[in-house]
Amino acid sequence: MFTWTQNLADWLIYSVFNLAKDSKLGSALNFFIYDTIKIFILLFLIIYAITFIRSFFPPEKTRKILANKKGHTFLAHILAALLGIVTPFCSCSAVPLFIGFVEAGIPLGVTFSYLVAAPMVNEVALGLLYSLFGLKIALIYIASGEIIAIISGLILGKLGLEKYVEGYVYEIELNDEGLEIPIPTLNERLRDAWVFTLDLIKKIWIYVVIGIAIGGFMHGWIPKDALAKYAGKSNPFAVLVAVLFGIPLYSNAAGVIPLVSELTRAGVAMGTALSFMMAVTALSIPEMILLRKVLKPKLLVIFVTIVGCGIIFTGYMFNFIIS
Repeated sequence: MFTWTQNLADWLIYSVFNLAKDSKLGSALNFFIYDTIKIFILLFLIIYAITFIRSFFPPEKTRKILANKKGHTFLAHILAALLGIVTPFCSCSAVPLFIGFVEAGIPLGVTFSYLVAAPMVNEVALGLLYSLFGLKIALIYIASGEIIAIISGLILGKLGLEKYVEGYVYEIELNDEGLEIPIPTLNERLRDAWVFTLDLIKKIWIYVVIGIAIGGFMHGWIPKDALAKYAGKSNPFAVLVAVLFGIPLYSNAAGVIPLVSELTRAGVAMGTALSFMMAVTALSIPEMILLRKVLKPKLLVIFVTIVGCGIIFTGYMFNFIIS
């Protein structure tokens, strides 16, 4: 599918710019041009398709579905984690979603299962991982993210931490009983998906380009397997370091995946690379700052600790599983 992209990159770098094929700069620029075109084509296709699909799962509908299942706790955790994949989510929506879930009487643990799954199991990342790494890695990504979300929610729910939610959250009343949510037509869904795709690309393109640029630098100047000694399976601290390094970074999965691709090429174990990506997407600083508006510091620290431990465990487990 992308043969023409590689041919274009080869022509520009080795014919137009006349750089040597075995040069570090030529290799880095070739990678940058090829991956930039490929990643943005995939982003447009994947975001558009997934946005159309998830137009059938607005946040209001998700809240009502979970409210109906709140008596079946374990099932509600599973359903919350699954709905986190297909419903719209970003850091700016974390607070209103949290308030809406609590107001609807959804247990705190179930709410956290959703809040963990929504950013961690990113549908765009899933599509890109499948396109770049294949079905096995994509399935590992989605399974590990869902398991972390469910277990994290179950643990948080058992700890009885409701007193560490800011008091005003319980005082807010969302009066939407009897309010009908208009059902968009097919044309409206298609148009809205296109508008959302363009808007999202405008917001994330810089992170994608930065990720590809870093990947291009690694491709040109860092030899294959150069990092195996430091971040391969043999290093027992590699996953821990990757998670701690990923937490303070602010990016999105689309921007991190090109970097993940080059990290694995340079010898970083796949579980380590995936745990780095999960830490960046699930425990980003902007999301934590916004969640602090509804969570007291103790609960926020507990939330980050449990999710972080889950990501670390997953990284080690898949480093052991994946050959």
